[in-house]
Amino acid sequence: MTSSDASSASPIAPSGSSHPSVHFGFENTYARLPERFFARVDPTPVTAPGLIKVNLELARSLGLNPDELASPEGVEILAGNRVATGSEPLALAYAGHQFGHFVPQLGDGRANLLGEVRARDGSRYDIQLKGSGPTPFSRRGDGRAALGPVLREYIVSEAMAALGIPTSRALAAVTTGERVFREAILPGAVFTRVAASHLRVGTFQYFAAQGDTDAIRTLADYAIARHYPQAAQSSHPYRALLDSVISRHTRLVAQWMLIGFIHGVMNTDNTSISGETIDYGPCAFLEEYDPLKVFSSIDQMGRYAYSNQPLAARWNLTRLAEALLPILVEEAGSKEAAIASANEALAAFDPQFEAARLAGLRRKLGLFTEQAGDAALAEDFLKQMALNRADFTLTFRHLCDAATGKEGDERVRQFFTSTGSFDAWSARWRERIAAEDASPQTRAAEMRKANPTFIPRNHLVEAALNAAVTRQDFKPFEELIDVLSHPYQDQPGRERYTIPAQPDEAVTQTFCGT
Repeated sequence: MTSSDASSASPIAPSGSSHPSVHFGFENTYARLPERFFARVDPTPVTAPGLIKVNLELARSLGLNPDELASPEGVEILAGNRVATGSEPLALAYAGHQFGHFVPQLGDGRANLLGEVRARDGSRYDIQLKGSGPTPFSRRGDGRAALGPVLREYIVSEAMAALGIPTSRALAAVTTGERVFREAILPGAVFTRVAASHLRVGTFQYFAAQGDTDAIRTLADYAIARHYPQAAQSSHPYRALLDSVISRHTRLVAQWMLIGFIHGVMNTDNTSISGETIDYGPCAFLEEYDPLKVFSSIDQMGRYAYSNQPLAARWNLTRLAEALLPILVEEAGSKEAAIASANEALAAFDPQFEAARLAGLRRKLGLFTEQAGDAALAEDFLKQMALNRADFTLTFRHLCDAATGKEGDERVRQFFTSTGSFDAWSARWRERIAAEDASPQTRAAEMRKANPTFIPRNHLVEAALNAAVTRQDFKPFEELIDVLSHPYQDQPGRERYTIPAQPDEAVTQTFCGT
């Protein structure tokens, strides 16, 4: 499905008027919270909405009819020109630390939470429009989104889902027939995002900054009921909530590190309570392995560099603990006990992260058992990759071939300028895997489940965006989405999607879409 410039705009349907036949089955719970948690605001209609893409698989899993979504009435809903039956559009209130500096009010400045749906598996999900016009939180912004950032979020969030990483998802993207003004005049678009929720660390910070303990308690109870119901059974449910959020983020960031993903803007307002990856602005993927790599044009000091992501996550979670402190005090009986409890929870981050990362590295190296020297073996491999500027994804993928026999070493060796450094490491690795009973074929097959062939290489993403923005050609976007939907499979005829960027193709900076 590609965009059309022939669609005509329809006025937003007022409350009580006729509605389109598109059925979402909204069951909204956030809209039942106190009014100070959000602003009720409808999306702003656009001139000429046109469909780019509906995510068929995701729509069906949510119990939605993709044909209805792709209909003219569905496109009007996805563009913000019409309010669906049962929708209660909201702009959420939240604060946040942005690159370490606290902003007491951010909020959804260009987004509308349309409502919540129950998926076929019984899970609850938010459906949100991004780029749907100004809200009371817009801070003089236009509330719109450009086509390029919308397509970037579609591509990368769906790639992350296919890689098996917790993430918000892309339900749809539409063009608006309008222009937005950024560093240049750009075509506009609206993105439909699906997330387990849009609760953020910054949501708690918003009320903590106001000293609103009742709101913090209400929000914590809501987060427990929605995401961590087991915490409600604890004698200290708010400490259990903090433990649970920390645990999910240790696993999430470990997964980022294992595929070479750099989020780029790990602010507290981009740190989800559900433990999902959310807000794909200047994100990027490593090619040459460099632990200090930064792509984001706004990260001048490398705060969110690849290797700093665990530190940033722990810092953000410390801000969550601070925001929860008033209700932790009530639970613990004193401020001193609450601080001690919060510090105990935060102290678990490093060991949990390291355990998750090491378990992932064992899978990538084809190690089925645990031995004391595994961490050193993995770290030494990464060190040699960094020294040799080896491609992160392909080096690990071709190591799968090396697992079947020494003849496969040549495929890995090609990424090392100093082949002797790989050979010395390979001898240690082969000695290690020889201590296990698995057949070479079994080991290689299991390694291929942990080491993708295809990632959203930055130059391929930019090429797809450029084709769409400058030529209205969505074929590269469509094909890239299709390739990335099966990242762990070999796809004959699509080898060009595995090739690192040539010097004239290399993407050195990525940019925030706002």
